[in-house]
Amino acid sequence: MLPYIDLRSDTVTHPTNEMRQAMANAVVGDDMMQEDPTVNELQKLSAEMLGKEDALFVPSGVFGNQLALFTHCNRGDEVVISNDSHPVQHEAGAPAIIAGVNMRIVTTEKQWFSWDEITQFIRFEEDLHFPKTSLIWVQNSLGNGDVWPLDEMRKIYENAQKFGFSVHLDGARIFNAATYLNVEAKEIAKYSDSVMFCLSKGLAAPIGSMLVGTKEFIAKARYKRKIMGGAMRQVGVLAAPGLISLQEMTKRLHKDHENASKLAEAFAKYDDVFDVNIEKVKTNMFFLKLKIGERTDFLKILGSHGILTYPKELGWYRFVTHKDITDENVNFIISKLPDIVEKLKR
Repeated sequence: MLPYIDLRSDTVTHPTNEMRQAMANAVVGDDMMQEDPTVNELQKLSAEMLGKEDALFVPSGVFGNQLALFTHCNRGDEVVISNDSHPVQHEAGAPAIIAGVNMRIVTTEKQWFSWDEITQFIRFEEDLHFPKTSLIWVQNSLGNGDVWPLDEMRKIYENAQKFGFSVHLDGARIFNAATYLNVEAKEIAKYSDSVMFCLSKGLAAPIGSMLVGTKEFIAKARYKRKIMGGAMRQVGVLAAPGLISLQEMTKRLHKDHENASKLAEAFAKYDDVFDVNIEKVKTNMFFLKLKIGERTDFLKILGSHGILTYPKELGWYRFVTHKDITDENVNFIISKLPDIVEKLKR
């Protein structure tokens, strides 16, 4: 057990003992030649669970997102996307480097947009002066812990089909969104042409993400994956824990959601010190601001109790629960809040 309670992200989880055993015993082959039976099984299960025809195993979520852009778009095409999306904020400018696309950025307070909100950003007709809109980018769950309403996703997808645009879903935490909405992940995925989801965010696998879509799309993505250097060999040892992620870890996400809510409510009780975004606590993360002015020692105070999180971003501190955050950890944090608050007030 680690000597600290790590709330920085759900990517910090350690693989379970069952995953480690599966890695040791995995049957492997050459994945680039599509001969790794464990990878093939993972891809088949991923496609089935997302309601798509085919799937492709990739090293990371950023890789999967960038591969989707590279596959859907031609160089110079335009992508309609939220300002708060992962490719805009946290993928190091990769869309310009790899796919060579233009990001048509939409800014909304809620981080998700409706069809009516994005029509002004879409190039419906070809024009000598404009890039071509080829893709609409959605995300569920969102980076602020919120969940994109399914009805709004449906409207976007139906209109995109009508006008000939593709829709990609960044579903890094799609199973968290599905848990909140009480639906199967395929009920979210059906409002998109392709989906990327992570095995290492919340589902405890040590590595890997999946890109799913039609057989034609995945065949094209497989070729583009090779170009990006992502064609792999005997990676059944990495795919094996992913199978456990899908078969077992997706069933326990409600516990992470409960822990996030419990912690958020505990912080919110000290409303003279913390501004907690309670209404956005729908999955496994919550956000807070300090009401007592700029304090550079907040992370140090948390760290003195063995509690870790990242520095604030745009004024908000993020806390993320996951399978390695136990009931004991949650109760410990709550028990230390009076001392944390006292030190902040000094």
